Amino acid sequence: MTDQPATPTADTAPQLNALTRERLGRQLRALYEPVIDEALDPRLAELLQQLDNDRRGDPAV
Repeated sequence: MTDQPATPTADTAPQLNALTRERLGRQLRALYEPVIDEALDPRLAELLQQLDNDRRGDPAV
């Protein structure tokens, strides 16, 4: 039998203080900012459009 830690619940899950959350947010924005400005691959854009159409029940374009 192995000793596995229990799955954390909302009461026992680690908490981040406001300063840590703000710092983490700034770092993530700085990391992903260049990616946001990149052009989306046309094939991926087409697949995303098809997914949106499927979710709405629109016929294929």
